[in-house]
Amino acid sequence: MKQQYTPNFPEMMRLNETNYAQLRRLIPREEVEGAALTYQVNGIHYQVVIEESTRYTTRVMIKQVAPVVSYWQLPSMSVRLYHDAMVAEVCSTQQIYRFKARYDYPNRKLHQRDEKHQINQFLSEWLRYCLVQGVMATALPEM
Repeated sequence: MKQQYTPNFPEMMRLNETNYAQLRRLIPREEVEGAALTYQVNGIHYQVVIEESTRYTTRVMIKQVAPVVSYWQLPSMSVRLYHDAMVAEVCSTQQIYRFKARYDYPNRKLHQRDEKHQINQFLSEWLRYCLVQGVMATALPEM
């Protein structure tokens, strides 16, 4: 019998709240569209760009900008911060948009059953890595 995946809502909210708190430390102070900061973590440059800023939400693009590697696409993701609920969740990454809370498996696009949770967990681990490794918050030359 096929076991169906059931999302753990309290765990998902805890993860999104943690992502919000950690990401707030890395986004530009002035949340205006186009504002950007570039960070260096162990020789890798990441850029955080404000894509959209409204009263209740902010959408940021997080992307690796250096070193450039010719044989694969550099990681990037769009994250929406909900200021009233104080949560952040990944909207898109690597040309995948609108994650469902769960997927039947197998499926045509080969998404994991808990794809949404996994991508938000990846964001959490990346943010923790940046903060633990001590991101260099000084302005780096634009890439």
